[in-house]
Amino acid sequence: MSESTTFDLPIAGMTCASCAGRVERALSKVAGAMAVSVNLATEQARVQAPSDSLPALMAAVQDAGYSVPAHSLELNIGGMTCASCVGRVERALNKVAGVTRVSVNLANERAHVDLLGQVDSADLIAAVSKAGYSATLWQAEHPERDDQEQRLRRERWSLVLAILLALPLVLPMVVQPFGLHWMLPAWAQFVLATPVQFIFGARFYVAAWKAVRAGAGNMDLLVALGTSAGYGLSLYQWAVTPAGSMPHLYFEASAVVIALVLLGKYLESRAKRQTASAIRALEALRPERAILVVDGRERDVAISALRLNDLVLVKPGERFPVDGEVVEGQSHADEALISGESLPVPKQPGDPVTGGAINGEGRLLVRTLALGAETVLARIIRLVEDAQAGKAPIQKLVDRVSQVFVPAVLVLALATLIGWWLYGAPLETALINAVAVLVIACPCALGLATPTAIMAGTGVAARHGILIKDAEALERAHEVSAVVFDKTGTLTSGTPRIAHLDAVDGDEDRLLQLAGALQRGSEHPLAKAVLDLCAERQLAVADVSASQSLTGRGIAGTLDGRQLALGNRRLLEESGLQAGDLAASAQAWETEGRTLSWLIEQQPQPRVLGLFAFGDTLKPGALQAVQQLGARHIGSHLLTGDNRGSAKVVAEALGITNVHAEVLPADKAATVAELKKTGVVAMVGDGINDAPALAAADIGIAMGGGTDVAMHAAGITLMRGDPRLVPAALEISRKTYAKIRQNLFWAFVYNLIGIPLAAFGLLNPVLAGAAMALSSVSVVSNALLLKTWKPNDPEDAR
Repeated sequence: MSESTTFDLPIAGMTCASCAGRVERALSKVAGAMAVSVNLATEQARVQAPSDSLPALMAAVQDAGYSVPAHSLELNIGGMTCASCVGRVERALNKVAGVTRVSVNLANERAHVDLLGQVDSADLIAAVSKAGYSATLWQAEHPERDDQEQRLRRERWSLVLAILLALPLVLPMVVQPFGLHWMLPAWAQFVLATPVQFIFGARFYVAAWKAVRAGAGNMDLLVALGTSAGYGLSLYQWAVTPAGSMPHLYFEASAVVIALVLLGKYLESRAKRQTASAIRALEALRPERAILVVDGRERDVAISALRLNDLVLVKPGERFPVDGEVVEGQSHADEALISGESLPVPKQPGDPVTGGAINGEGRLLVRTLALGAETVLARIIRLVEDAQAGKAPIQKLVDRVSQVFVPAVLVLALATLIGWWLYGAPLETALINAVAVLVIACPCALGLATPTAIMAGTGVAARHGILIKDAEALERAHEVSAVVFDKTGTLTSGTPRIAHLDAVDGDEDRLLQLAGALQRGSEHPLAKAVLDLCAERQLAVADVSASQSLTGRGIAGTLDGRQLALGNRRLLEESGLQAGDLAASAQAWETEGRTLSWLIEQQPQPRVLGLFAFGDTLKPGALQAVQQLGARHIGSHLLTGDNRGSAKVVAEALGITNVHAEVLPADKAATVAELKKTGVVAMVGDGINDAPALAAADIGIAMGGGTDVAMHAAGITLMRGDPRLVPAALEISRKTYAKIRQNLFWAFVYNLIGIPLAAFGLLNPVLAGAAMALSSVSVVSNALLLKTWKPNDPEDAR
């Protein structure tokens, strides 16, 4: 039974004394709960219960019809060096009352903490400090990036000086194979090795002492113990060797090991910084100043001075400082770094613009619609950071291993020392082999294997317009066996176009001109389709007189003395006309699910002039997306509320054989749930109407422009409506998961092979130190290979 603690739970939804009583009774039923009291005025419940009963208490409140509001914060964690450090920080934070979940990322040195109630951040920082590390509140403006640069410079100078001091010590070993036998005097070795051991190696002693004081171990403890043993043995040998004789010293081993570990940590820090390059690239898109226009006057102001509905002038070549709407001017916008769209996007009055995009050739006047944290760019950065801070499910295995790794290595080193001594080897040999075991053990590679791959994978995906919400979605996406597509707005454009037209006299252009004249000035989607086709064919459109809307039927007007009308079958029947020669075409197009419009002449001679069939058009790349999925043995399904005819037309055009048509929005989630019984299912929709189905799928993929709804409804958000990004998202997931497995394999192999070799005396401490440094660097470098990834189709890449 865990020890008892007092929980102060915020309760939302209570309105009266009976609510408080219901919550109190619900909490009292939780096993081990005692001294339960609920205060309606403060909307809090105080419960004394076992320390591990928080989930049960929250569930009890929810079952009673209320909720426990939660929030989260981010901490910068300093001093972590390996996976065991991560575990210790997480355990320390989890002990703070009100903390529900902690996720610590070694690669970006941050902790994400989920909280209940008003938990003081000072308590969290104190808990981390007590565990032997430092912590500060993470700020959205990222001032810690300057600190990282300074720390990298300090590490570089420490490394250079440590190498310069260690080189003379190792030089005799290097020249020995060439027949040169010489050795520095003992005093010279002592003078060179001591600063390396206790000045440049001080970081290992400090961190090791903090770990020991907290009752745990880490990589620094192993390095400190190993190098101190070698240094101490050298002092002993020097002291007991008779004057005039050259003692067998190991100063070079200790100094070189520290220099190699410092080299590994420096390269690791540089590589880790590169994994966060996507975030820095996105942050660099934020302009610091804008040109504010007030009463026709232009003023250069800081972004923070802008307010909603302010007018901002954006000159050619400048970045848009805000999210807004074009009020005046025409231009193109380069949105590549935000949406991954390679082609410039035309902008004119009424069009939206995204902060961070680059204005093209024209001056634009923009009305501000979003600022600060509410901009699309800010939400993208927040989403990528959340994904990079999260843990993949596979990391749980590493966390369990890291908890016992350092104690196990200490036991193995002690066993190596005793074993060699019992075998009859000199104590000196036994100690050196034990040192090699301590030095080669590498828990930092285990800790970096997963987060570095996740940071690199989510970062490169974001550069191509694929936003991955969390590490779990990234890991799970590679298992997808079926992709369910919504039709409208996902595989099709969602705007009607003229699919077919048939003129009774065979003159299609004249038929279009007459229909365009009737539709001129109309905002109806079908009218736009007619006028668009007229524009494509460069047909002149005349003006009609006496234009009138026929409610529920269509539109009518007079042109050159002829009374014309364009509308549905009801209009045709009311005019007393028959389809005639167009009946076969009408039936065939209706079977396809097309919307039909009849152009008729009512005066002077009632007759049918022609027939239009409107339908949605496939998005560019839809066919390629389905083909790419098929090539990877991933099945495609079409799920739509439209009629079977229109669904069949789209499915046949794309080669999709699994069609679910006439499905109500409420039933889409049930259809997805049924498909999940046969494998891992991804649902692709617009993120609004398809939200239930997106949530029901194993992986929800929202297509759209980065709206809040799209970002929260799915695990993956595609920043532009290109269906080819769907297979691209699954591909980067597969490659990232492959890197995670490769990294974990190599991290385990380094230790599984290296530790026994060291224990059996086949590795000296210098080689062990080199192998240990190489393991971390190779793991991070392997993850960085993901940065070269590009979607298969060249048009998806910048």
